[in-house]
Amino acid sequence: MFDSLTDRLEDVFRKIRGQARLTEENVQTALREVRLALLEADVNFKVVKDFVERVRERAVGQDVLKSLNPGQQVVKIVHEELIEILGGQATDLDLSGSPSVIMVVGLQGSGKTTTCAKLALKLRREFKRKPYLVPADVYRPAAIDQLHKLASQLDIEAYPSTPDQNPVAICAAALAEAKRTGHDVVLLDTAGRLHIDETLMDELAAIKAGCAPGEILFVADAMTGQDAVTVAAAFNERLDVTGVVLTKMDGDARGGAALSVRQVTGKPIKLVGTGEKVSDLELFYPDRAASRILGMGDILTLIEKAQTDVDADEAAEMERKLRKAQFTLEDFRTQMRRIKKLGSLEGLLKLIPGMSQVRKQLGDVQMPEKEMARVEAIINSMTKAERDNPKLINTSRRERIAKGSGVTVLEVSQLLKNFTQMQKMMQRMMGGKGMPSMPKMPPGMKMPGMPPGGMPGMPGMGGMGGMPGMPPGMGGMGGAPAPSKAAIESARAAAKKKKEQRKKRKKR
Repeated sequence: MFDSLTDRLEDVFRKIRGQARLTEENVQTALREVRLALLEADVNFKVVKDFVERVRERAVGQDVLKSLNPGQQVVKIVHEELIEILGGQATDLDLSGSPSVIMVVGLQGSGKTTTCAKLALKLRREFKRKPYLVPADVYRPAAIDQLHKLASQLDIEAYPSTPDQNPVAICAAALAEAKRTGHDVVLLDTAGRLHIDETLMDELAAIKAGCAPGEILFVADAMTGQDAVTVAAAFNERLDVTGVVLTKMDGDARGGAALSVRQVTGKPIKLVGTGEKVSDLELFYPDRAASRILGMGDILTLIEKAQTDVDADEAAEMERKLRKAQFTLEDFRTQMRRIKKLGSLEGLLKLIPGMSQVRKQLGDVQMPEKEMARVEAIINSMTKAERDNPKLINTSRRERIAKGSGVTVLEVSQLLKNFTQMQKMMQRMMGGKGMPSMPKMPPGMKMPGMPPGGMPGMPGMGGMGGMPGMPPGMGGMGGAPAPSKAAIESARAAAKKKKEQRKKRKKR
């Protein structure tokens, strides 16, 4: 959601870095551009004023103006001040108490119910807690049913409330039930309104008094811009919220709410919703967010995604198959699914330092998610035996696979040809001690619709050589080591020997 702000700031810093020597005048010019970029991103004007003033005081100091890399110094200062605006340090959830009580508040449509389900899943997966969901919104039609359905999907228990009950009574009874059944975290999904009113606030205050929550999380829709900050301030004044959850951070909003809410309310952003899936909820790290805004990527988040979504045992088994050149179409499909679990390729590129510029240079070129889906459809139309041994696939089988996947026979043949070439290439690379860091594909060899060099993180598909931080078997920077010098020389010698043998046979 920070794309437009990132682009503007990158342009400003490019100009600064191009200056052989910085003066107070060109620092002022650059900060004027920064101010405009922040205001256009819908950041609160008071926050912008304070931010620019702090940067100016530090940037016009003698240490910066006389340094060898003044442009880099200014970027460093802006980065540090952005981190400060966003809260300085990440703030942990308060899970003290037996059970811990988390009260989720906000206006209608901000995403409270979905956030409760996402948070319950996160608490169970990452914090090893036993959460209990409490549907206490008796006003919005089907709100209770929605939370019960989400709880059923996630296999998490929920209190059996009904719309004719009193919300305060629901929360008190649910808390007693959670204690009885051994749940250690209770999540209260409270009611919202289209706007703030006294009846709503009185009800929320009564729930707070009755349940004594350790956390009162205000859920704000990041798409609403400055309104989210204004409403957060109103809720904080009455309930003294302990933190903010920003939802819909994957949208095309300008990001002003994220940069303003901490400064205006004094309350930290604790969580951010980054997508529609129930797993798309992340702890908020100010330093990582600041790095993303300045186009520096976010490797730590990428590593965490890989560690969370990729099974280490499966990855180790994949590495064993790769080393023994036993990689099949079944394995290839598994790898594609792992990439999908990490999120969209465009989103992953933004987390890699420098790749935002590459994505920008691609312009309107679409990321190949659709092509990946087409390749997966072709593989799904094969039998288990065909996936394990593509040599079984003759002309009639190709026609059947093409009909089953809705593609042409030519596309099926192209996939099989590319896969066979990939297997041969991997077998040739097995001469050394280590598994290579996923070589680039030869010219003209690529999957249908996939960019030259292949997909990041796919074994044998080259390109970026895998996602950093992934377990072994996922390739590249986080996978197996690059081939040794001896292995490279051995491969060259073997190729030279084969060439000489072919020449001798021709002479005969």
